[in-house]
Amino acid sequence: QAELGKPQRNCYTLPGFDFSYGLYIHRTDGGVPEAIGHWNTVKPRTALVQKMPRDFITMNRGALKAGYTTAHEFNLYYKAKDIRRKDDEYSRFKKCPPKVPADLTYGITARPCTPFFDLLQHKYKELWMEQQRALTAAQQIEKKKKDKACETRTTFLRKHPLPAKEESFWHLPHLEKVGPHLSTFPDRDARKKAFSA
Repeated sequence: QAELGKPQRNCYTLPGFDFSYGLYIHRTDGGVPEAIGHWNTVKPRTALVQKMPRDFITMNRGALKAGYTTAHEFNLYYKAKDIRRKDDEYSRFKKCPPKVPADLTYGITARPCTPFFDLLQHKYKELWMEQQRALTAAQQIEKKKKDKACETRTTFLRKHPLPAKEESFWHLPHLEKVGPHLSTFPDRDARKKAFSA
């Protein structure tokens, strides 16, 4: 039965105070006292001593001063006097950092502010419409150039028609180009005088 004067309990009972939630790691998990008061610090790692490359410039200079000329003598000199580069010479940070202007901003530049006046005037729409009109006009000119047909005799005659033929009366073909059979004039001068009158 439910307890008198108390609401009915519809939940699970919690575990005891010695219960730890989460993952328990053996030999390292000492609870709160261990986390607060332990002295287990991370030991500093010893930097690995990097073997510097050979300084051939200095070794070649020393071999020349010693009077060596052949490759075999140079190799013997290298084995006898193994000179390595210094840390500061081989370091990537030997050179000074590049000089940067005082007003230089690193990173991406900020986007320019939106021109609301142009948006309200529909300026971008007008610019786009002008570009489309220019593009359409250019395409039409290109199409006219491509569609130009070759000129034939018919098109040439349409542009330059032949002159109209003069009408002449019809003559019988056997009567053309026939000279006179009779000459009633005494001479040519009389003939010309008669025709001139």
